[in-house]
Amino acid sequence: MTEKMYHESARDIPVYAECDILVVGSGSAGHSAAIAAARAGAKNIILMERYGYSGGDVTGAYVLMVPKLSWKTLPFVRGLQEEWFDRMDKNAPGSVWGPEMGDIGKQDKALMFRWQHKMDTVSPSDPRMLVRSVYFDGPQLEIELDDMLLEESDRIKVMYHSWGTSPIMENGVIKGVIFESKEGRKAVLAKVVIDATGDGDIFRQSGAPYESLSDPKTRSTTTTLAWRVGGVNNDYLLEWRYAHPEEWRAVSQEVTRIAGMRMSPPSWDEPNNNCLVFNSHPAKDCSTVKDLTDTEINTRKTIRKVIEYCKKAVPGAYRDMYLMSISPQTGVRCSHRLKGEYMMSPKDWAFAIEKPDVIAWHSTICRINDCAPVEIPYGTILPQKVDNLLCPGRHVSADAVSIDWMNLIPQCIGTGQAAGVAAAVAVADHTGTHDVDIKKVQDILVDQNVPLPRNDRVDKAYTELVNEFDHGLYTEIAKQARENPEEFAKYRQG
Repeated sequence: MTEKMYHESARDIPVYAECDILVVGSGSAGHSAAIAAARAGAKNIILMERYGYSGGDVTGAYVLMVPKLSWKTLPFVRGLQEEWFDRMDKNAPGSVWGPEMGDIGKQDKALMFRWQHKMDTVSPSDPRMLVRSVYFDGPQLEIELDDMLLEESDRIKVMYHSWGTSPIMENGVIKGVIFESKEGRKAVLAKVVIDATGDGDIFRQSGAPYESLSDPKTRSTTTTLAWRVGGVNNDYLLEWRYAHPEEWRAVSQEVTRIAGMRMSPPSWDEPNNNCLVFNSHPAKDCSTVKDLTDTEINTRKTIRKVIEYCKKAVPGAYRDMYLMSISPQTGVRCSHRLKGEYMMSPKDWAFAIEKPDVIAWHSTICRINDCAPVEIPYGTILPQKVDNLLCPGRHVSADAVSIDWMNLIPQCIGTGQAAGVAAAVAVADHTGTHDVDIKKVQDILVDQNVPLPRNDRVDKAYTELVNEFDHGLYTEIAKQARENPEEFAKYRQG
């Protein structure tokens, strides 16, 4: 059946602004890109965001935890990610909690017991030890992210409530972006554009190759609408949960049944000891209007029923429970993925592949290498066939399996910070993004507190640690990959 079409007449579009670097999307990747570019010397940056705040899923979808910032005894994810928490600790005491930096790698049973109810704060493999995974207060982070932008206000112009919709292309080079706002359709021209939309809204229309969705067995095939409740006795709930594990599982299963979709056990909102966050996980495609709409409506229609059941099932904890808020933004994971100059796949975790253009060296949630750090190259944010466009964040170049380990907050921040530095270097050196001086980019990232392998100014203890433990390749999956590549190929396919 032929799709019905409407012909839009050509029209002139006003140029709203011109800049050196345009960042589209102010989620964790885009915000980090803008800040990193400014600190790398760029002077004329525009940050465009469709909502009225920065942080994306972090602040808007209640993703109030960042996992696996350390491996064994060292913090491999630093840079702007750790700066978030340093600033919040200083400016909003009590807004950040989790194993402290000085406790990374400790096997203290009391400390592990204290944190075990918080996901990813204790390593899954033996010997069990504390991991730097941080929980935080979303509204406080929202304020902090604005403060970071205000500190660079002479270099960064912020355009909230502006939705970047399509690229302006000329002979395979991006020249700017058209956006929609309450002021109508206008354009911003730029020397370098950073697509940090998360869904590839810009690169998908630029001519750059891309792929869509993730492996159906992965976490990334789901959407989320989170909601927050108050009036909970969390001290009682924690004791009851560990005293009655079977009953706890039964409550969780019944909540999932009532909701009609998979529901995670509620996470503790610790600074406010009477709060919890519930997360739904329907299997939905976050690139379609229908599935996004269904996620919102189907979640909201069951919230009252879930609260009513919880009050009856565990009255000692839930008797006074009430709905506080519903996240203003749908939580999304994977829609479209860049097919860049380098595409990450499980082999990168199974074989500890070294990349000359490494821009981040991150511990991740991947069990293949026991969550050990993996090298993320510049090629994962660099599109094929299009110049002066960079694409950090949850739509980075990764295959349908490995995107599940690449689209979390730390990797979004890490690739975003690198994109901002690379854009600043390209502008300063008058080169395209494909010809950027990657050594210069790497040195600036190290200056910005990002540990990178094989850099003389990075503490050698990092390299010594991964070598001592063979890059985490002592797991059974990694051994299988090395001994039987054909079987591992089947694993890669899900």
